[in-house]
Amino acid sequence: MGDLFDVADVSAARGALRKMGIVPGEGDAPAHYTLRAGEHRLALNVHLGAGVRLTHTGQIHCLHCGRATRKSFAQGYCYPCFKSLAQCDTCIVKPETCHYYQGTCREPAWGEQHCFQPHVVYLANSSGLKVGITRKTQLPTRWLDQGAIQALPIIEVDNRLQSGMVETLFKEAVGDRTNWRAMLKDDVAPLDLVAERDRLLASLAPGLAALRQRFGETAIRTLALDPVSLRYPVLEAPRKVVSHNFDKTAEISGRLMGLKGQYLILDTGVMNLRKFGGYEVEVAIE
Repeated sequence: MGDLFDVADVSAARGALRKMGIVPGEGDAPAHYTLRAGEHRLALNVHLGAGVRLTHTGQIHCLHCGRATRKSFAQGYCYPCFKSLAQCDTCIVKPETCHYYQGTCREPAWGEQHCFQPHVVYLANSSGLKVGITRKTQLPTRWLDQGAIQALPIIEVDNRLQSGMVETLFKEAVGDRTNWRAMLKDDVAPLDLVAERDRLLASLAPGLAALRQRFGETAIRTLALDPVSLRYPVLEAPRKVVSHNFDKTAEISGRLMGLKGQYLILDTGVMNLRKFGGYEVEVAIE
């Protein structure tokens, strides 16, 4: 956890926000959170209960090229990068629409590095049962980013396109969205993910057989793993969820009551820091 360290003078911390770094805790310990602002890293768990102030300076910088932009696209990019980067293409959100084989990938080398590697289709419980996909190397980070309290990998495939096709099949029976308000309120009942997996695999067997016939028997592999439980550092979950927004309020402050997903939970409201990637902020712990 070398990325988890406090800045020497938090009142001077300033830089463009990136999504928080999250490392799972050991055993029953909650996940460890790091706020990232430019070159500064601020370990947040040790400041639970303290006052936090974040002030947007009015500047926004693209997380890829660094140029100033009046508006952030796709959670942290300027418009030219949003239109040219493969990581901002619609196929990232809808991988079943991958167009690499048509010769129209925006950045073939990027696609080969990120999309042509094993992906996992999983079930998670963040606000109820959902299906999702991610690169195998992104587990369990993906689950922590979503605020999942339980997760279970169910299928491994060779590439992102295949994961999208499997996910599309599963979305006939289960959703792929998180109700972020319910997730933050911690109003989520535990699920038997193994039973849900077995139920879905049985009901979707014909569709999976068709995908194996298309891509090969070994390309889509059913997994037999145990569910994972995830914990978060939360002193008190909000009873009513009020969302803070830098586009409406430049200075946001309150007592830090918890951290879940990519959200700061303050006693004055919650804030999705990932939404404001590239926004230059000054951070103070009081």
